Amino acid sequence: MYPPELVKPMREDLTNIGFSELFTEEEVTQALNKEGTTLVVVNSVCGCAAANARPGARMSLQNANTPDNLVTVFAGVDREAVDAARSHMVPFPPSSPSMALFKDGELVHMLERHHIEGRPAEAIAENLKGAYDEYC
Repeated sequence: MYPPELVKPMREDLTNIGFSELFTEEEVTQALNKEGTTLVVVNSVCGCAAANARPGARMSLQNANTPDNLVTVFAGVDREAVDAARSHMVPFPPSSPSMALFKDGELVHMLERHHIEGRPAEAIAENLKGAYDEYC
């Protein structure tokens, strides 16, 4: 597990723009059972989360259509919540960072690590905006 002081600024990259952190299986279940759309970001300490995933998520919100709910879990820190979130992302294998868009509890769009790593944040944002325009 990573020290809290190490992950605090990485958590704040998302919470400062409106994401709610989930720490338990129950919180994940409640978040994904809400009506409407929910973006789940599986946050990570890796470089591609800092350079691509978190900035891409932030930029994606500059769109006419955006998810109703924004939530995040932190890989390597919040194990219970991460495991619960990933159980809803089947058939996709666990990866971090990753992003999943749910509509009325159903997974409708997924960005795995291989869609994030090595891609500019702008491309990630455009991918998410396309999903928002289709589902939100």
